[in-house]
Amino acid sequence: MKTDASNPSESTLREFDADLPPAAPGGRVFCGDLDMRIDRDGTWFHEGTAIERHELVCLFASVLIRDADGTHWLVTPGEVGRVAVDDAPFLAVELFRAREGRDQILSVRTNVEQMFPVDKDHPIRIEFDPETGEPAPYVGIHRRMEARLSRAVYYELVDLGTEETVNHEAVYGVWSHGQFFALGPVEV
Repeated sequence: MKTDASNPSESTLREFDADLPPAAPGGRVFCGDLDMRIDRDGTWFHEGTAIERHELVCLFASVLIRDADGTHWLVTPGEVGRVAVDDAPFLAVELFRAREGRDQILSVRTNVEQMFPVDKDHPIRIEFDPETGEPAPYVGIHRRMEARLSRAVYYELVDLGTEETVNHEAVYGVWSHGQFFALGPVEV
């Protein structure tokens, strides 16, 4: 199997090997750029047309990986191809909560029906637009990928938030699985 900067490395494929379909006899063929794109809202497109069948999107999502350089790849038994992703490939569309306070346990459901806990392996992170200050919240899911939190899920998190002191600064955030995840500074 030939690898170069335009293909995922052997180590990338091995890293996710147990989580992907086995390679066909003779290995996988590198197809380069697929005419597929995932927009900021989590809509998948093929040849410029939205893929309407939710089951097909879920199937593609099940074989999507992100390499260490941030490139997204569809990995089937016979082929590997690059997919364009505008932001994060998935959306967190529903939040689940058990317990309260520091014992709180949160998890999210994505737009492709996958469930992930909010914990040290699946952290929340917030980016703030330098011009507008608008937050862009994400949660780590799997295979180095993230899901952008829908506005409703983000607001639910904010409602569950609490003020904590982190590195001598007042920070607003949420607890989950014994970890504190900052949502932003405390407004004065």
